[in-house]
Amino acid sequence: MSTYLFQETPERAPWSGPEPQPGEGKPAHEPMFNVPWTTLALSLVILGGYAVQSRLPDFTLQPYVFSPAALMQGAWWTLVTHMFLHGGWLHALSNAAFVLAFGSPVARYFGTRGWGVPLYFIFYVLCGVLAALGFASVHLGSQQAMIGASGAASGLVGAAARLVAGRGRLGPIFAPFVLTMGASWLFVNLLVAGVMAAGATGLIPGTGGAGVAWEAHLAGFLAGVLLVSPFAWLLRRLRPE
Repeated sequence: MSTYLFQETPERAPWSGPEPQPGEGKPAHEPMFNVPWTTLALSLVILGGYAVQSRLPDFTLQPYVFSPAALMQGAWWTLVTHMFLHGGWLHALSNAAFVLAFGSPVARYFGTRGWGVPLYFIFYVLCGVLAALGFASVHLGSQQAMIGASGAASGLVGAAARLVAGRGRLGPIFAPFVLTMGASWLFVNLLVAGVMAAGATGLIPGTGGAGVAWEAHLAGFLAGVLLVSPFAWLLRRLRPE
């Protein structure tokens, strides 16, 4: 069974942060590293999860690896558990950095108090689930396995694109920046697919020669672009005036 690893080169999107959430106020001193604690927590989960994983024998992890075949056999939990497994320290570190870069603007928008905290984590996980389903839809019944957090992180990229387009608020789905980001995401992942088709996976840094689940990247990005709107509506409904 081949293992598909998620791997991207982290890039920090330009960001103009929204106004502070009601009740949060402004900090007395600007921190040196202005990363919301919720995003930092996700990155630490990725790194801490791999630290634990690296000490366990591979056979104990197999039930938690996602594959379309396993899903068809009823292993629905792998839709979530695959996000917390990685193929090596470089793989885990790059995904943690990717979440830090693109998750921070999304976390600021959701807020770091009250309902914004669980909704942010649910958004992240749901994007990862839909990314895995996107991969499965292309590889129906396949034994090809998939691990890594990049499907969920791709959802953060899509949401961040909407926020950048709206200058801290949600921009339109078809805003020029969102379309440009989507086209760039599509190009990069189709390029990865071409490299894989040519059998040159060793040219992709950090994968150790394993495949890259480019289908999940695209599905995760689309999920982030679309889902951030209903999540924002729900957050407005739950947050007290």
